[in-house]
Amino acid sequence: MARDKYNKSQQNNNAPLEYVNKRELMEKLEPLIDNTLMRFGLIPVETELVKENHRWFLRIFIYSKDREVGIDDCENVSRSLSDFLEELIPFKYYLEVSSPGIERKLKSDKEYIIFNGKDISLKLREAVDESGEKQFVAKIVDFDEAEGLTVYSYKDKKEILIKKDNIISAKLYSSEI
Repeated sequence: MARDKYNKSQQNNNAPLEYVNKRELMEKLEPLIDNTLMRFGLIPVETELVKENHRWFLRIFIYSKDREVGIDDCENVSRSLSDFLEELIPFKYYLEVSSPGIERKLKSDKEYIIFNGKDISLKLREAVDESGEKQFVAKIVDFDEAEGLTVYSYKDKKEILIKKDNIISAKLYSSEI
């Protein structure tokens, strides 16, 4: 996983987040992040602003359908965003820009669309066919908010529709590990 870390700070280093609405701040940041990534041919997988061990982190996970995301991509995004982010974020934070990783756990419906065509490892509540298997590797074929996730099962050599509420976990799968 490529990672680029910069310490960014404002003059107002000690502004407590109680005075900043995190949701409103993210609503301002996300369009800026999305537009910057689009300029580099990248897709935002996840953006999060979290406090860990008394430090704030803005984490941006980036992906490209066309190529592997590398350290240069992370650095370019960091450099392009840093001045704008410092104007918008009124407290000290660390910026981390990285690829989602080869075994990333899928956290949102949006990720099923982003990673369409990729292999995933699935863990289900109930088996979806007569095999009785609740864990298997498959390829994402399609995702529909109402219908669920359609995957190609390598073992059964067929497409299977899985309801969203039947999925316990899904993560990217790489046979190279």
